[in-house]
Amino acid sequence: MKIATLVLYRSASRAALENAARGTYPQQANIESAMSQNSAAANPTFNSEREESRARRRTLLIVSVASLFGLSVWFSTNAITDALEAQKGLTEQDVAWLTIAVQLGFVFGTITIALTNLADMLNARTLFFISAIGAGALNLLVIPLDNLPLLILVRFGTGAFLGGVYPPAMKVLSGWFTKNRGFALGMMIGALTLGSGSPHLLSSIFVDNWEAVILGSSFLAFGGGLAMRALVNDGPYEVPAAKFRPSSMLTVFTNRGMRLALIGYLGHMWELYAMWAWIGTFMAVVIGTRPLVGDSLDLASALTFLVFFVGAVASPLAGLFAERFGRTLVTSVLMVLSGSMAVLIGFLPIELAPLIVIVAMIWGATVVADSAQFSTAVTELSPPEYRGTMLTFQTGLGFLLTAGSIWLIPVLEDASGWGLAFAVLAIGPVVGTIAMMRLRRLPEARKLAGGRG
Repeated sequence: MKIATLVLYRSASRAALENAARGTYPQQANIESAMSQNSAAANPTFNSEREESRARRRTLLIVSVASLFGLSVWFSTNAITDALEAQKGLTEQDVAWLTIAVQLGFVFGTITIALTNLADMLNARTLFFISAIGAGALNLLVIPLDNLPLLILVRFGTGAFLGGVYPPAMKVLSGWFTKNRGFALGMMIGALTLGSGSPHLLSSIFVDNWEAVILGSSFLAFGGGLAMRALVNDGPYEVPAAKFRPSSMLTVFTNRGMRLALIGYLGHMWELYAMWAWIGTFMAVVIGTRPLVGDSLDLASALTFLVFFVGAVASPLAGLFAERFGRTLVTSVLMVLSGSMAVLIGFLPIELAPLIVIVAMIWGATVVADSAQFSTAVTELSPPEYRGTMLTFQTGLGFLLTAGSIWLIPVLEDASGWGLAFAVLAIGPVVGTIAMMRLRRLPEARKLAGGRG
C-alpha cells in the first residue's frame, strides 16, 4: 500500500481517523486517499514513498541513539556499588534504596505527566530534551553528596526526569510508524536496554574511577536530549492533543483488551527491572574481581553489560516476529523463557560459572525482548489522541510495581540465597502469560499487529 502523508482533514470522520491510527487497516487506504488531498504544514510532507521511508529510517536511528544516551543515568549507581560502599559508607540495602528512588521518581514523573496531559500538550521532542538535561544534571550530584537521604532525593529527582524521556520517545516513534510499529519500538527498547547497561560498560573501563562513570552517563544524557530536539521531526501519523479528561486513564481498566495488555505488562515489569538492578551484583559474586585484559576491564562488569547487550539485540528481532506471528503469542513465549531462566539461574552452583553466564545471556535476551510489544499494544488499543497519556500512565504503573521486586531481591537473597530471590521473579511472567493468551482469544486482538493478535 502506498503510504500517504496523514494530516487532520475536517471532512474525515473522527471514528475513521481513530480506526486508522489504531491499526484497523482495511479502512486506512480510503482515509489516506482523502487526507492526502489537503496536507497540513504541521506534519512533514514527502514527494515519494521512498523519501518517506528514508525519513522513517533516519528518525528511528536518531531516536534510538537519543534514547540510549538519555537513559544512561538510570543504573549509574548500580554499576558503582562497590565504590559507593567503600567511598560513601553505603550498604547493599542503601544502594537498593537508591535504585528504588529512581523507580519511584519515574512513577512520580510519569503520573504527573499523565495527570496534566503534558505528554500530549507539549511537543514530545521538547519534553524529552528538557527531561534528559534535567536527569543528567541531577545525576552529577551523586559525586559530591555523601548523605544518604540527599542521595535518595537526588536519585528520585533523576527518576522523575526520566519519566519525561522514555514515554515521549515511544510517542515520537508511534507518530512515524503504523505498520512495523512493533519493530520500531523494539529498536528503541533495544537502545533503552543498552543505555541502562552502559554504566556497567563504563565501570568495566574505568575500574578505579567511579566518578568517570557518573560523568560519562550524565554527558551521554545531555547528548541524547540535544539529538532528539535538534535532529528529529514530528511524524506524519502524529495526532493533535485532546483536552485532558481524567476518565481517559480509566480506559486502561475498563477496556477489556487494554486491561489484559496492562496485566501482561505488569507481569513483565515485575521481573525485568529487578533482574537488571541485581544481575551485576550476582555476576560479581559468580565471577569475582577477575580482570578481562591485564589489570583493566573488569570481567564481571563486562559480562553484565553483555547481558544488556543481548537484550538490546533481541528487542527488534522480537518486534519482527510479533509483526508476523502476533504480539500476544511472542510476548507469551518470551515470558515463559525468561521465567524459566529466573527459576534456574540462582540455584546453579558457582562452580558452573560458564553455564551461569550462558543462562544469564538467555535471560538477558528474553527478559526485555517483549517489552516494546506491550507498549505497541497500548498504541494500537488506545484512542490516538490519548496515545501519549496512555503510554505514560501504563509505564508509571509498571515502574511502581518494580519498586517492590527490587526491594525484595536483597531481602530474599540475604535470607535464603540467590535461588529463591530470583525464582520469585518468575511470578510475573506466569501472570503475564495467562493475561496475554486470554487477550489472544478476544475480538480486541484483531487490532494488534495488523490483525495477527
